[in-house]
Amino acid sequence: MKNLKRILIAAAAALLLLSLSACGAKQDDKTIRVGASPAPHAQILKAAEPLLKEKGYTLVIQEFSDYVLPNNALEEGSLDANFFQHEPYLLDFNQENGTHLVAVANIHYEPMGVYAGKSASLDSIPSGAQIAVPSDTTNEARALQLLEKIGLIKLKEGAGLTATKNDIADNPHQIRIVETEAAQVPRTLQDVDFAVANGNYAISAGVTDKVLVKEDSSTKYGNIVAVKEGQESSAKTTALVEALTSDTVRQFIVDEFGETAVPMF
Repeated sequence: MKNLKRILIAAAAALLLLSLSACGAKQDDKTIRVGASPAPHAQILKAAEPLLKEKGYTLVIQEFSDYVLPNNALEEGSLDANFFQHEPYLLDFNQENGTHLVAVANIHYEPMGVYAGKSASLDSIPSGAQIAVPSDTTNEARALQLLEKIGLIKLKEGAGLTATKNDIADNPHQIRIVETEAAQVPRTLQDVDFAVANGNYAISAGVTDKVLVKEDSSTKYGNIVAVKEGQESSAKTTALVEALTSDTVRQFIVDEFGETAVPMF
């Protein structure tokens, strides 16, 4: 009986030690894992890396080429944060997918632009011209609003941030809207007359010289750092945001990207 009691006490002590070790390891975890688009987000993160290193953190950047997987990875816990999207997209993603992600910092703005494809000028739009736009809800609406602003189409009143091609009320040039996965939009330029592309994918595809017109600056579409609910004030989140909103990173964005990525802090 005494031997059994000793064994139970030893087992309980071992479990307690293991639990304390695990908690300590978690508290001492100094690795920040961030999902990001390759350009400009991963490049901006790399500029912030030395600042995080000074604070004792190791930055691990995982690059994604789409707008879905980095949010899924953040929700599942394999990332501490992600940096690739604007808040309207994040809110729509949460609503559609039941995720629990929140914005913690506005870092920069990438103007969406209309890029020349088979046609070189917006002054002479051929009838039936094809224009590629992102297929996700918020970015398609954003693209259509830009086309409306430059006078190519007119949207139904109240179409707002969920507008699709079905909300086009007036289309004098009989433009054909080609809904395309956002990352692939700049790569369609050889097949369509024009493309309305997100700035990060235009940078990655090397087509920024083909831009014909850009959005005006908009804080609504600023690119954000997102974390899972409950992590807004964690030590990792605080360190990451402080590094990304530093004077060093601001100057890097200005010098490296000019008008294609504008600091918002």
